[in-house]
Amino acid sequence: MKKLSNEKIRKAVRDRYGKAAESDGAGIIVNSCCNGAGADVKAASMELGYSNSEVSEVPEGANMGLGCGNPKAIASLQAGEVVLDLGSGGGFDCFLAAAEVGPSGKVIGVDMTPEMISKARENAAKAGYENIEFRLGEIENLPVADATVDVIISNCVINLSPEKAKVFQESFRVLKPGGRLAISDIVATAVLPESLQSDLALYTGCMAGASQVKDLEKMLEGTGFNDIRIEPKDESRKFIEKWVPGTNITDYIVSATIEAVKPE
Repeated sequence: MKKLSNEKIRKAVRDRYGKAAESDGAGIIVNSCCNGAGADVKAASMELGYSNSEVSEVPEGANMGLGCGNPKAIASLQAGEVVLDLGSGGGFDCFLAAAEVGPSGKVIGVDMTPEMISKARENAAKAGYENIEFRLGEIENLPVADATVDVIISNCVINLSPEKAKVFQESFRVLKPGGRLAISDIVATAVLPESLQSDLALYTGCMAGASQVKDLEKMLEGTGFNDIRIEPKDESRKFIEKWVPGTNITDYIVSATIEAVKPE
């Protein structure tokens, strides 16, 4: 079966999430990762690991139910730190991080979808956030200077990249020595059948592009990271099976936390 091209994947992802931004997520990303659409978004986010206070304190419209975990829960953010969110969407995780790092810190959100960037900037302006900046760009080519970031977070986005090794190389570049990754993402627990890997809807739905843990570990090690920890969450199958009901997708993928450190 013909393999999907990188550009075809990027265009499909950009189109899908652009539509999600314009519709506040409603009815666009149906039954896929990165979906609270058509459901109670707050309840869906709490199922992913967010607290009631977290889903209630962000600006209205920032939480679109787009995720597969809570990266802030493993980030151990400190006041004054610089945080970078890969694939920041409407800004949900950025706003939560901004509260943690405080006015002496800074949060940068990067997203390749113009509609998402516009939405996030509007959300930040309405709520008066002054320590957040949203930049348009691809996570494979980050619009961020070398060695300027303390922590990189990301929620169910790196699986969407057809060039994951490049994402980790760029992450390594922008992190300060001692900087760390705190990521929630989808990983493969078994080799996906070619029919699933070539399904564009499943790719943009955060499933078909998932890499196996051993491959992610090799990418991170090859980039130079150490203290690598990738922990699959078996309990995530409960919400993943809702993305494409009636299928056996949970035989192949699961949500996981991904942590790593750039050496001092």
